[in-house]
Amino acid sequence: MELFSEAMVALSQVGGWLSQLGEMLSSPAGQVGTVLVIFGLTIVAFMADKVRSDIVALSSLALLLVTNVLTPSEALAGFSNSAVVMMIGLFVVGGAVFQTGLAKIISGRLLKLAGTNEVKLFFLVMLVTAVVAAFVSNTGTVALLLPIILAMAKSAGTSPAKLMMPLAFASSMGGILTLIGTPPNLIVDGYLRDNGREGFAFFDFLPIGIICLAVGLLLLYPLCRLFMGKKSKDSEAEGEEDNLASLLHEYHIDNLVFRLQSPDKMSPLEGRTVGELDIRHKYGVTILEVRRSNRTVFSSNIQEPVSVSTQFHSGDTLYVLGHKEKVEKFAAEQQLSVFEDIETEGKAKLDFYEIGLAEVLISPESAMINRPLRTANFKERYNVSVLAIKRNGKYIFDDVLDSIIKPGDMLLVHGYWKGIESMNKKNREWIVIGSPNKDAESVALDHKAPLAACIMTIMVLCMVFADYIGVKPVATVIIAGLLMVLTRCVRSVDAAYKMIGWESIVLIAAMMPMSTALSKTGISEWIATTLVENLHAYGPIAAMAGVYLVTSVLSTFISNSATAILVAPIAWAAASQLGVSPTPFMMAAAVAASACFATPICTPPNAMVMNAGHYNFMDYVKVGVPLQIIMGIVAILTIPLFFPF
Repeated sequence: MELFSEAMVALSQVGGWLSQLGEMLSSPAGQVGTVLVIFGLTIVAFMADKVRSDIVALSSLALLLVTNVLTPSEALAGFSNSAVVMMIGLFVVGGAVFQTGLAKIISGRLLKLAGTNEVKLFFLVMLVTAVVAAFVSNTGTVALLLPIILAMAKSAGTSPAKLMMPLAFASSMGGILTLIGTPPNLIVDGYLRDNGREGFAFFDFLPIGIICLAVGLLLLYPLCRLFMGKKSKDSEAEGEEDNLASLLHEYHIDNLVFRLQSPDKMSPLEGRTVGELDIRHKYGVTILEVRRSNRTVFSSNIQEPVSVSTQFHSGDTLYVLGHKEKVEKFAAEQQLSVFEDIETEGKAKLDFYEIGLAEVLISPESAMINRPLRTANFKERYNVSVLAIKRNGKYIFDDVLDSIIKPGDMLLVHGYWKGIESMNKKNREWIVIGSPNKDAESVALDHKAPLAACIMTIMVLCMVFADYIGVKPVATVIIAGLLMVLTRCVRSVDAAYKMIGWESIVLIAAMMPMSTALSKTGISEWIATTLVENLHAYGPIAAMAGVYLVTSVLSTFISNSATAILVAPIAWAAASQLGVSPTPFMMAAAVAASACFATPICTPPNAMVMNAGHYNFMDYVKVGVPLQIIMGIVAILTIPLFFPF
């Protein structure tokens, strides 16, 4: 009993200490200290780069929660923030632009201007991005251009690391060019108008924006060369579509594929099935796929594999496999036209949109061994056909269904990607070489490129004229992302989810509450007020420099919109105390909030390019801090020239 009493006393003491600790942490002073400690630890963890950035951000969020600095609703608000939701939708739109081959088409045209010269490529990326960002949000600009720039880097043989950071930074610089380019511009304009002053005209920001862009162009190239030059070229393998085409070449059947067209009217094939015609046995020709004449870019599928029940219609296009003389005999009897594709020297090029190829290795324990291939019933079970057999370095493609299977045989199968993936799951009988799902996702859906271009163009126009049409940009992006999935510009819903850069999304969403914590505890306001009050005695330029410095520092760690809202009244008060025009102070606050490059968390575009460029936290510090400092000095010196005190 005595031991139990002592234990209870000890527990009560511990409870008392915890209660006192809770009271200390919940006090205003305790919360300030808690936020400063968490903030410092977060920055150190980012700089150390030993733990993934999204895990660091989530850990910071968890600490703010358990120390009661933030309520659960405040801590989780970042995950429902419209900017974060827009980023998710824009990742899907950007992924569709890439998967449909639209990025490759646009990048090819841009490459004609720059060639493969890295210097020309760099400046072209910067200028194009800045111009687009002047009228579209920087997040939207980067999401649209990122797949295009990646395709350009691959085509030019340069590392994405040399172009991704310039892409993100140029989007922020471009936002300074116009009134609608970035939210801070609109925030300071609204503050001026709310306080009875004349606001900014649409192009009032243009002179300062052009100067900042010029500074960025001159400084960013040598900085990227210095710090990003050692990053190796992204060692991606050649496109899977090229690998699939090489399979046909390896099996010596690439020259046996032909494209036939049936007449639009009165076709002998009209209404007849493959089984009725007995094409394989009668002509020695295998029909690989059919493309219907009534297909459009809105159709879910463009390709249709052939089975014995497949019925032909007038205007169908047939892709067939066989020797030329046999194919020509079949075409003549059925009144079909043989297409002469110049780029493939008369032979047809197979596409792999819905239908794919794969090699299947027969395992030694397979029940198929010493039995004819037709007993496997691949067509009925998986909707795939065997085009050829590879055995001891030799290739068999005549009468393959009657061939007796031997251990170690390699089969070349052709059919729906889903069927090939189903075969991949039955791994005791055979082994499917490679990953069918990955191969399928790597094939460009170039027949959907016009549709993807239409959706993207409408989305951009809706975002530019959002104020006139009354549809919020976040709604526009969500609808565009859904349309890309529903119209199959993205291969599948699963593929759409894989396109989203979840590390970037979680990083931004989990760090947004830090802005709330800094504001809630008064830390942000105290820093801003103290610095400006100490500098205003030295004249308007010094006070304006203080406003710029405070805004620049705060926007490095909290959103530029939140920073502009916080600093605008401080800038107004500093101008009032000096008895000068508040316009240059407001301009300084807007420019500083946008010209933020020092960390991956200061703007969504910086986070969006992090994975694509293979950057870490210190990469942004090395390149962004010098750029941010020099651009700040130039802005402070030039703003009074266009907006006098």
